[in-house]
Amino acid sequence: MPPDTDEDARHKAKMANRKAIQDAEVAGKTVEKGLLIVHTGKGKGKSTAAFGLLLRAVGRGFRCGVVQFGKGAWQSGERTAIERFGDQVQWHTLGEGFTWETQDRNRDIEAARRAWAKALELMADPSIRLVVLDELNIALRYDHLDIGEVTAALKARRPDLHVVVTGRNAKAELIEVADLVTEMTLVKHHFASGVKAQEGIEF
Repeated sequence: MPPDTDEDARHKAKMANRKAIQDAEVAGKTVEKGLLIVHTGKGKGKSTAAFGLLLRAVGRGFRCGVVQFGKGAWQSGERTAIERFGDQVQWHTLGEGFTWETQDRNRDIEAARRAWAKALELMADPSIRLVVLDELNIALRYDHLDIGEVTAALKARRPDLHVVVTGRNAKAELIEVADLVTEMTLVKHHFASGVKAQEGIEF
């Protein structure tokens, strides 16, 4: 069957118009700055997306840092993979497990403070271009850290530093100062069908 030349021509004209609009919109964006990015929500994939962004940054030659706040010192697949980049990525797992696992508020607060001190150290290192603060939202949700102190430090970061914060229930104060906020929405989860956490998928 011969192609519909009228339909092809209409499609070509439509796409040319769309390209002109897109090109004009892109050309109008001239600001370059370090971003504060927040991944939150009940859906799976917040940390996974952050580590995907870190991998992109590593691919562009950035030195990066990771501080894990809530997760204990178990070896995840992404940590094993990222460690292969050597000194290009500094990884620090300073949580002692989620607060419902430790069941010790003072211990959780001390762990969060140690993790935050390391985060500030990485953020102050001029050779590091991107920092992932994994599960910081959990520490903030349970008031293990002061939200005012955290947002003030994030706002005062160097102009070229990107910071990614993950975890459910991001506080309104953090959302207010962020440049980009993505909420992962749970539509369907295999846990509900009795499927356990699996290597290579959850960890």
